[in-house]
Amino acid sequence: MKGNYGIKSFVLILIIGLLTYIAIAGLSIPGTEVEVEKVADNIRYGIDIRGGVRAVLSAPDDVDPTVKQMEAAMQVVENRLDNQKIYDRTVLLEKSTKRIIVEIPWKKEEKEFDARKAINEIGMMAQLTFREVDQTKVDENGYLPLDDKIVLKGDDVKEASPETGSDGSVYVSLKLNSEGAKKFEEATGRLVGQPLAIFMDDQLISAPTVDEKISGGNAVIRMSNTNNAEAVEEATELANTISAGALPFKLEALQVESISASLGNSALNVILWAGLFAIILVGLFMLLYYRLPGIISDIALLFQISAQVMIISSVGMSLTLAGIAGIILTVGIGVDANVIIYERIKEEMRSGKTVQASIDVGFKKAFKAVFDGNITTLIVAFVLYFLGSGPIQSFAFTLGVGVFLNFITAIVVSRTFLKMVSGFKPAKKHWLYGVKGGNSNV
Repeated sequence: MKGNYGIKSFVLILIIGLLTYIAIAGLSIPGTEVEVEKVADNIRYGIDIRGGVRAVLSAPDDVDPTVKQMEAAMQVVENRLDNQKIYDRTVLLEKSTKRIIVEIPWKKEEKEFDARKAINEIGMMAQLTFREVDQTKVDENGYLPLDDKIVLKGDDVKEASPETGSDGSVYVSLKLNSEGAKKFEEATGRLVGQPLAIFMDDQLISAPTVDEKISGGNAVIRMSNTNNAEAVEEATELANTISAGALPFKLEALQVESISASLGNSALNVILWAGLFAIILVGLFMLLYYRLPGIISDIALLFQISAQVMIISSVGMSLTLAGIAGIILTVGIGVDANVIIYERIKEEMRSGKTVQASIDVGFKKAFKAVFDGNITTLIVAFVLYFLGSGPIQSFAFTLGVGVFLNFITAIVVSRTFLKMVSGFKPAKKHWLYGVKGGNSNV
């Protein structure tokens, strides 16, 4: 048994060490295409930390939209920002002027920030269309659209999502509204064997070939890429583009300008130092009060923090000051779970049980309390994420990820390490677990 936990502990130490190294320094393997950027270079910080861009969007001069249409356009802008995982943003509708005000954070790596490029990045200034093309005229970008042959517009598409078939094929599934289904059925009946191109304004996005007449309002766009991973990525990007293209009219940027951070890097440095001191103090408390289990909880805490920031970095979440506060908060929550478990273990040791028996019983008795505490916090995080917006979503995301990782580290990582070290005779002394007097030789 001791050997089994020793192997598990060795694997966990390798994983924790690797995650920590990648988070701090990144990873690049010579001779391969494996390259992972360090976390600090791959995080999109919120407006409250790095500033961003402010844009005023409006309908074209020849279009007089209703307030309802502007509200629909604002919702599309929100969806596009969601697709880009830009949650720290401000989107407001000025009903009197029929303008949409958008503020978004910029990416850290862009030293010379092009504000207009940032607006193009989220596709706000484009209108999605499915068009017939002139197959006799092709430029360097592909097919040229026929302006008078628009089959569908973005608002004809109810839903677009990437899917994988049972045969491993990757495709985008489309669901059309009733009017879009009629137009699509007529067009696909005429265009069997011919391309039906998808454009964002006049930019060609994709040009799938029509295999057969499509009825019923459901269609698929199959990916031609033979590499499954690349095909999934391509399908996801295409589905997001289609989902974000349902504008009732084209939006134009009347004004685009950069904005400075409201709190800036100084506030970021303050909260990072505060977080560092909090982690050090919590680590010292666990070490001095719980001793050997405290060392193990500190190692588990290192794994939790490294994994948490890597997840935030990999999903592209805008990290705000509130989000960083969520990370720091989960440090305390993570230690709380360990405190419950270790106190249970100490109670069992005081009752006369051996160290290993106390560990087994302690984890078993503490499981329900730890599970209940984590699940209730997760419920709060889910509610905040789905009902909140901007920095609230950033806080809820970091809190939810941290609580989930806390449960894993408390129940799996800490238990594995404790079972491994308790198998050695020097580690059977009760004082190593914060219990006065008594030794256990079994």
